[in-house]
Amino acid sequence: MTPSQASVASSLFKDPYVLDFVEIAEDAHERHLEKALIDRIKNLLLELGKGFSFMGSQYHLDAGGQDYYLDLLFYHTKLHSHVVVDLKMGEFEPEFAGKMNLYLAAVD
Repeated sequence: MTPSQASVASSLFKDPYVLDFVEIAEDAHERHLEKALIDRIKNLLLELGKGFSFMGSQYHLDAGGQDYYLDLLFYHTKLHSHVVVDLKMGEFEPEFAGKMNLYLAAVD
């Protein structure tokens, strides 16, 4: 992002996101969270903030001849850029960042 886009992005994105409106079991997987979010897309869009447009779930990408599927893909109408969400439940693992970088490069 350009510095001006980064400034706008930091003012538009919330930290943290509170997804209390989603009811899932404690032992649920990312797929369960995704389905619950899709079922409650209006609430999700309101939680994300102004300017978000839902583009799809399990959004197909072809990167270097490999098939990848984004958990959730949004477009931000004020930033004029895509927002990729890769859902993970549990502790952060370093390979998550590498996978997200691949997704972002492919979407770009």
